[in-house]
Amino acid sequence: MMSHAANPILVEATRGSMVESFHRGRYVVMKADGTVVAEGGDIDALMYPRSAIKPLLAIPLVESGAADAFKLEDKHIALACSSHNGEEEHATTVKAWLEHIGLSVETLECAPHYSIHPPAGIKQAGDQVTLTKAHNNCSGKHSGFLTTAQHLGDTPAGYINESHPVQQRLIKVLEEMGDCDLSATPRGIDGCGIPVIGMRLRDLGLAMARMADPSGLDAKRIEAIKRIRKGCAAAPFMVAGTGRFCTGIMEECGEDALVKVGAEGVYCAAFPKQGLGVALKIDDGTQRGAEVAMGAILRQHGVIDDAKAETLKKYLTPVLTNWAGKYAGDLHPAF
Repeated sequence: MMSHAANPILVEATRGSMVESFHRGRYVVMKADGTVVAEGGDIDALMYPRSAIKPLLAIPLVESGAADAFKLEDKHIALACSSHNGEEEHATTVKAWLEHIGLSVETLECAPHYSIHPPAGIKQAGDQVTLTKAHNNCSGKHSGFLTTAQHLGDTPAGYINESHPVQQRLIKVLEEMGDCDLSATPRGIDGCGIPVIGMRLRDLGLAMARMADPSGLDAKRIEAIKRIRKGCAAAPFMVAGTGRFCTGIMEECGEDALVKVGAEGVYCAAFPKQGLGVALKIDDGTQRGAEVAMGAILRQHGVIDDAKAETLKKYLTPVLTNWAGKYAGDLHPAF
């Protein structure tokens, strides 16, 4: 259960001369040996990692040999790690991927929706695009699950159920990477239908640290992690899409920063040069707070220098505007 003690204020929203709102949360920055480099708030409280762990969930796709067997490209690896916008390029690539492995979009056990990027969604509606399950923002992750299932001979049906071999492999990976026992932690259902598994923020930080520095792992996992990092850096649009923090950061930083958003104010990252993993959770569940907090951590640990910070200013310190587009305030880190 979460501690009743208040977590620190990580992000403030100003308007005029005063702080109007703020976002409390908790974060941890760790090394692969378990050393905590920086922390704030209760890092031992349980949380749901949500979609922030998709790079971890992509490990079986590569480690099992499925990615090689089906000759997947960087864009497919990036999609397996994605919470994409559901833009047409995302949906088209997912559809072609599934056909390539002998399946169809109907095999996906997630639901269709309009693009979460408003201009793209409006265009889809105006063009009367027939939405498919490939438009779901998690369709890339699901395609990775199905590719692994095809390669290992699992029955595709029911792959989103916790008892299915696909999900059992994923839980095992999370336990191994986070050096934790998840057998008795809380369970829920994610937006796309797969199980969500309760984890401590500390364990999630360790898992991401091992994504940054996998040198202590076995050779097959090391190669899988390196390929995942490379795929996301090579095709950052596929990880998120137009106007998104994850895509913008990785377009500028390349393999120096693997960053991934999750619902309800969760973010994870791996910084290979520094050998650091990051996990954070904003208490009120807002994405804007999580992105500003993650931006601050990227700056504090030298992943983003002054030159990159200027280029990425709209992501790191967003400006608040009114309906006329005029400046109204700022979001900035408070830690």
